[in-house]
Amino acid sequence: MEESKRQKQVGALLQEELSDIFRRLGLSTVEGGLVSLTAVKLTPDLLEARVFVSLFQVKDTAAAMKHIEDRSWEIKRELAARVKHQLRRIPVLQYIHDDTLEHADRMEALFRKLKEEKPPEEEGK
Repeated sequence: MEESKRQKQVGALLQEELSDIFRRLGLSTVEGGLVSLTAVKLTPDLLEARVFVSLFQVKDTAAAMKHIEDRSWEIKRELAARVKHQLRRIPVLQYIHDDTLEHADRMEALFRKLKEEKPPEEEGK
């Protein structure tokens, strides 16, 4: 089912505010890697939000996600202070690891490997 206009608006607002909160709380870099929020998807009733977190060059993704979960109450408190005039209720935040970048990187590596293994006689054809 496609998201409604209101879900998209609230999702964009939450993503913008959460990105700023992550920077402010020092969560944009974890274990020497970068953390970015790729999307925020809301349920139709706007009471639950799935926050997709992308981790770049983080060695232990499970530990990084646990670190974010451990600070979730602090993140939600800060978020509530920022959007209390736009939303009646602050949604429950669920953090999900988004591995799209890692998947794309693996695919690029496979394509490079295939290109390198191609026999020279096939390249001229």
